[in-house]
Amino acid sequence: MHFQWYPGHMTKAKRMMQENMKLIDLVIELVDARIPVSSRNPDIDELGKNKARMIILNKADLAEERWNDVWTEYFRQKGYEVVTMNSRNSGKMKSVHGVIQKACKEKIERDRKRGILNRPVRAMVVGIPNVGKSTFINSLAGKACAKTGNKPGVTKGKQWIRLNKQVELLDTPGILWPKFEDQEVGLRLAFVGSMKDEILQTEELAIELMRFLNQDYPGVLEEKYEIAGAEDLYTLLEQVAESRNCLVKGNQYDTEKAALLLLDDFRSGKLGRITLEYPEEV
Repeated sequence: MHFQWYPGHMTKAKRMMQENMKLIDLVIELVDARIPVSSRNPDIDELGKNKARMIILNKADLAEERWNDVWTEYFRQKGYEVVTMNSRNSGKMKSVHGVIQKACKEKIERDRKRGILNRPVRAMVVGIPNVGKSTFINSLAGKACAKTGNKPGVTKGKQWIRLNKQVELLDTPGILWPKFEDQEVGLRLAFVGSMKDEILQTEELAIELMRFLNQDYPGVLEEKYEIAGAEDLYTLLEQVAESRNCLVKGNQYDTEKAALLLLDDFRSGKLGRITLEYPEEV
């Protein structure tokens, strides 16, 4: 399976980010805690060089806690301020404000020495499609000020949002990059829903996910779907179809429907907390 999804609006979005970067003090980059490196757009490092940087390991409630801790330390060693969170849960948002101030302490100190007081930190929120940027902004602001959706590509243009006297945010559309050098990266992005399912071969994708789960999380599928398990992955998918009554005329297995169900169960955390990549692979 070959993965690529780069609609025209993403080129426009990247250009807009380049143009606005000169106005920015801080780049807040949201990544998916299940795939912290695969969900980072490599263009962001180039666009945001010489800016303060902050990583939000979002959807951390869907990833294994022990790996969240390892990834947090990984990024801190590289000089980023890091917060792990689930942006749908506003409980951790107060700590984010503190980390923003910490990330920009040099800039705030420079302003103070030049007699510039109370100028708000201007932060650009960036990330790939469907990583939760708009939900994060709405939780941080305490109100629905950015469009949200559970499909990639909801935010199409830029939006400035004033959080308080100290912070202004620039929301940007989610952008992928024109070519995946490593198709494993494309596979992981497809697993978590950062590409439109309509362009993917769903059964193949589900089978690849089952291959990973059998290797790194043995027994998860058997327990969740109350199935016997099988070495042949297509047979395993048929067992999922039978377990969830995914049938078509003549009591044939509807493996397409079963594949979508499996992917939805993974993405929503119904299979448990699962991390798809580890620092030693990077």
